[in-house]
Amino acid sequence: MNLFGYVIKRFLQTIPLLFLVSIISFFLIRLAPVDPLAELKLNPSITQETLNYEVQRLGLDKPVIVQYGLWLKSFVMGDMGYCVTGERVVDKLMERIPNTLLLTSFVIFFTWAVGIPLGIVAALHWRKPIDRILTLFSSIGMAIPSFFFALLLLIFAVKTGWFPTGGLTSYNHSEMNFGGKILDILHHLVLPVVVLFTISLSGLQRQMRGNLLDVLQSDYVKFARAKGLSETKVIYKHALRNAINPMVTLLGFEFASLLSGAALTEYVFQYPGLGRLILEAVMKSDINLVMASLMIGTIMLVLGNLLADILLKIVDPRVEAV
Repeated sequence: MNLFGYVIKRFLQTIPLLFLVSIISFFLIRLAPVDPLAELKLNPSITQETLNYEVQRLGLDKPVIVQYGLWLKSFVMGDMGYCVTGERVVDKLMERIPNTLLLTSFVIFFTWAVGIPLGIVAALHWRKPIDRILTLFSSIGMAIPSFFFALLLLIFAVKTGWFPTGGLTSYNHSEMNFGGKILDILHHLVLPVVVLFTISLSGLQRQMRGNLLDVLQSDYVKFARAKGLSETKVIYKHALRNAINPMVTLLGFEFASLLSGAALTEYVFQYPGLGRLILEAVMKSDINLVMASLMIGTIMLVLGNLLADILLKIVDPRVEAV
């Protein structure tokens, strides 16, 4: 199967997944004894016309199954309703999604750029001091909760004043030139990226180390060494290629874990991302925003897994679509 057909098949396979997630999320939210429009009704800036529109759009006077059908139809058509603040849900999502993609892109890039080489170094120096040191640091990174680590770095930022304590931009961001704006955003990204990078790096490094150690013990590597090939050629041409293939499949899971783990980190640093938006929407019982955010998060997860599968097929053409 060619790459285009593979991508189309994977897209078709995601439709039932999205449908199932929407059903579970919708009915779990509806089980809560909360009026979906309670916050809207308490907001004095919300007109009666908007309330009537939401009642009609969600079919709140109809059975739950009919409500789900109406919601699904409106979601497919791109109409996600209004937040409890009166803003359109689509506008809120379009404001937050790029910020989350920016954060996760930096984290994934640095995690893979550092984690893969460190895992290789640890495997090539198995049971030597450098391997033990790297294993110790990775264990510490896996043991520290992201929320606790974020709080520590927040206290560090407050005490030293070296980094911003929240947000994505400074109060005078609009007055800066183009280069200044980029530096300002990067300055605000440092602490959230460090938190998520530290947590993600530990698992990736240990996984790469374990994969390479397994491959180095395989028969074909021993045979290559027996033929007289140089150690560099054996490791980097034969062993490493097979050891890194399973790592590619972790890319989608890495993206998913970042989306879930970033919620608390974003909340601590008041970072305007999708994770923080979902958390705040749940706390406010903002039904429209919760449902839309969950669906967008699921779509981003599916795209992350699809990207990982495509990369794996490119790296190893022997992989067939399942």
